[in-house]
Amino acid sequence: MRTVTFDTRDPYHLAGFWLQVFEVERPDDDEPGDPYAAVVTDTVKLLFAQNSDHKVTKNRVHLDLEPTQPRDAEVDRIVALGATIAYDHRKPDGAGFVVLQDPEGNEFCVLRSAAERAATS
Repeated sequence: MRTVTFDTRDPYHLAGFWLQVFEVERPDDDEPGDPYAAVVTDTVKLLFAQNSDHKVTKNRVHLDLEPTQPRDAEVDRIVALGATIAYDHRKPDGAGFVVLQDPEGNEFCVLRSAAERAATS
C-alpha cells in the first residue's frame, strides 16, 4: 500500500469528506484536533497533515477516481458530499472526465467507469 499525503487546515474534517468518497470507516485512533488523519482503502492510504498555509495554485498531483457506477452518478454523489465542479470535460459521445475540488480546493478527477469505457470501445 502506498500513501498520498495532503496538507490541510483541518485533517479530521477533510479526512471525513474522503472517507465518504471512498466509503470506508474512520480509523479508531483518529480524533478531532489531531495533527494527522487517515483514509485507508484497499489500494491507497490518504494521509491528511495539519498545515495552516492556504492553497494558492493548482495541485501538482491529483487523484483520478474510476468509479464502479456510471461517471455522472459518481460526480453527483461526490458533489452531494461537498465537492464542487471545477472543470467539466465530458463530451457529447459520453467520453471525458470531470475535475472536482474537495472542501479545501484540492482537485481530483472522476473518470468513466470500466463498463462505460468498454461499451464505447
